[in-house]
Amino acid sequence: MYLKIKDDAIFVADAHYNEKKTQFLTFLKKLDSGVIRTSQLFLMGDMFDFISGESEYFINRNNDLIELINKLSKIIEIVYLEGNHDYNMNMLFPQVLVIKRENQPITTKYKENSVEIAHGDIFTPWHYDLYCKIIRNHSLLVFLNMLDFNYFISKKIYYTLIKKEICFKMKNFNEFAKKRLSNYKSDIVIEGHFHQGKTYKDDKQLYVNVPSLCCEDSYFRLNKVFTKEDL
Repeated sequence: MYLKIKDDAIFVADAHYNEKKTQFLTFLKKLDSGVIRTSQLFLMGDMFDFISGESEYFINRNNDLIELINKLSKIIEIVYLEGNHDYNMNMLFPQVLVIKRENQPITTKYKENSVEIAHGDIFTPWHYDLYCKIIRNHSLLVFLNMLDFNYFISKKIYYTLIKKEICFKMKNFNEFAKKRLSNYKSDIVIEGHFHQGKTYKDDKQLYVNVPSLCCEDSYFRLNKVFTKEDL
């Protein structure tokens, strides 16, 4: 996968949208109204607290956002990197470039810099990789959806996730960033997943952890000298 990052590109990560964390809907509405402008949008994964293309309950619950993303995809280039809370999204977003976990990172370019982009839950132990394959299995998810009488499974997932505290700051971010960079070869590495909203630079590479939209109310642009913008 290869594409070029445009100068006005926006990166948004880890919105974990639910009834209590509504920043993603606010952001999409501001895009739609023109308050926020871009020609290229990278959705870095975990944009919903949970959703899959097979889950009737979560699709219905998030239908307004799905329709808005599809509307925006007709005028904005949208790249959606699936996370560990949102997957099998192709069937929901026909005009969005959806990148599955197994196809991440994607290799891109920004000006003269090579760039690799991923949600962040990659380069993990084999048992986590196996778990990811199982929970993303289309046939399994269709079957579970059939068993989800009165949405009792989905509601359990939803109300468990809504109570989860996901905002925290690492004490050793620079050391963490060094380890993440060891998995990559590009000049710039951009990830979400870790909810840190920080950057680290050594002599050869820049590591960007895009801020969590629900934790920091902010998104990220490369052309702003590697700074973030408030929602």
